[in-house]
Amino acid sequence: MANLKSMGFPVDDLEFDPDLVIRGLIMDKVKGNLVKADRFGYIKRVMHGTKMLSTRAVSEIYGRELVDLRKESTWEFLNTLFSVSEAVMFMQMVDKLDQGLVPPELGPLDYTGLYNSEIMAEPERFVEPDPELPLALLDQKEAGKKLLLITNSDYLYTNKMMNHAFNRFLPNDMGWRDLFEMVIVSARKPEFFQISHPLYEVVTNDGLMRPCFKATSGGLYSGGSAQMVEKSLDIHGDEILYVGDHIFTDVSQSKVHLRWRTALICRELEDEFEALIQSHVQKEKLVTLIQQKEIVGDLFNQFRLALQRRTNSRPAQTVAATSMNDQELTESMQKSLIVMQRLDEKIAPLMESDGDLFNKRWGWLSRAGLWDKSHLTRQIEKYADIYTSRVSNFLHYTPFMYFQSQEQTLAHDVHSYSRGQ
Repeated sequence: MANLKSMGFPVDDLEFDPDLVIRGLIMDKVKGNLVKADRFGYIKRVMHGTKMLSTRAVSEIYGRELVDLRKESTWEFLNTLFSVSEAVMFMQMVDKLDQGLVPPELGPLDYTGLYNSEIMAEPERFVEPDPELPLALLDQKEAGKKLLLITNSDYLYTNKMMNHAFNRFLPNDMGWRDLFEMVIVSARKPEFFQISHPLYEVVTNDGLMRPCFKATSGGLYSGGSAQMVEKSLDIHGDEILYVGDHIFTDVSQSKVHLRWRTALICRELEDEFEALIQSHVQKEKLVTLIQQKEIVGDLFNQFRLALQRRTNSRPAQTVAATSMNDQELTESMQKSLIVMQRLDEKIAPLMESDGDLFNKRWGWLSRAGLWDKSHLTRQIEKYADIYTSRVSNFLHYTPFMYFQSQEQTLAHDVHSYSRGQ
């Protein structure tokens, strides 16, 4: 806000609303919209400025358009909690732009130009220590794992934050540096995974550096590359588990270029999990109503097909429908329609409110609609070998645990309730 205000933008009345935006949404910088897409890129929900658009408006605007994250000039994926804060401000500024409240002396300004204004953050104000995090890493270290810290932050900031978040929870006057085989600051991810930058060794507590040509265990460095890490520690590819909270900068790049194993941290999972538990009864009720409608709908279709085939003197699919006369079929169809309409009246509000316990505007983080996965979930499935809400969750398992994925079911898998192929 301070940065935008210095440029002349009217920001004094902007407020941070944590429910306005969730991670995994996608910003349309051209239209000034925030959208939620399913795993295929079809857009399901849209907000322009701070106003949610109707289903009809969404269809009119995006009916023929899919989200393609490769078009960076148009789409901006909200990867992290920092981007959520940025988007909350952006959407409020879209309202001001639409209302003509952005001073004309700032020059011709469209939604794209508005987005490109840098928004500064002060993360040290928002550190929430997790006492179990250092202990989870300590378990891994004592089990013989080599731990690395690779961060884009500079040394002074990294040291300050790590001291605050780690040291008080470690035993026997142990410091955060004692946990890590190697620390790399100013890593310049995602380039770190593809390009070799000059390597410097940090030699003093105030961040003084000197050129360095080879990294060794126990060192504190600035710059370098992922290939340098592999070479210096003599480990490669899937021997490494890279843990991060940014799908692109952390997880996808280390997976695509180096074939490292990847773990994504998504803190919002804890809120979604609690909301899923609370909404379990409502979800069961909704699914039951949908199943009832499917049964009635199948009967309606059988009656309709029976009438259609009868014109060509062919039998219906079922003996019951074949034995009914035209009037009976027509009346049965009318009764079925009435039942389906009444079921729809019950289904519609439950469908509309599904996911409200997590976010009233956008619904579930992991889903788009009742059955389909969100675009965020698709990105997680594509690039992350494992995901969790926080690193300290590993403390609930032994450091020797081998995690395996659950069975992935297919539409043609045999189930006990299958009626056919």
